[in-house]
Amino acid sequence: MRIRWHGHSCFEISDGKTTIVTDPHDGRSLGIRPPSVSADIVLISHDHYDHSASRVVNGNFKIFQSRIGRFESRGLQFNGIETYHDAAKGTQRGLNTMYKFQMDGITVCHCGDLGAVPSPRTLNSISGVDILFVPTGGIYTMESEEIEEFVRAVGPGVTVPMHYRVGGLTVPVRDIDYFLDMVTEESIRYVGNCTDVTRDELPEYKECWVFDR
Repeated sequence: MRIRWHGHSCFEISDGKTTIVTDPHDGRSLGIRPPSVSADIVLISHDHYDHSASRVVNGNFKIFQSRIGRFESRGLQFNGIETYHDAAKGTQRGLNTMYKFQMDGITVCHCGDLGAVPSPRTLNSISGVDILFVPTGGIYTMESEEIEEFVRAVGPGVTVPMHYRVGGLTVPVRDIDYFLDMVTEESIRYVGNCTDVTRDELPEYKECWVFDR
């Protein structure tokens, strides 16, 4: 499986046959480069402008926006899990959808703009995923103590921070140091813009993978 970061919460995840793009943005509205990507499947966690710009994605793709429940596309099984974009049960910023799916034998969960630690039932449904994409910039999503609680409860093999401040970004979120301060330094792995991984290559011990555009 190949994972490439296109900034913010937009990732390109591919097994060589099918390409999934998560939460595409248009770049210009955020002050960063737009994604240059083609997809077969586009997953959108919520309809805010910095997560739902499917128009920038190339290809004859199928869009799933805020899709709740289990569904199938191109032979892959997905589970859209309803959560909140804020700590007030969605009354401030609305709902958010986390997507859990498996590709190349690797279980992935993309959290979108998760704004509060989910219910125990939801946590149980994503417990032990291999790779967890989690927003770490705060302000519009979970804050430090909640992020730590959430990641500990899920227990992923690999945590991938996203939705944090990078050069040029106009969205007022914190930089990645805010998150890395709570991560064991030895577990941090800088993977560049893109990394390839197979089931057998997943780390034996828990790691944090930091991508760079």
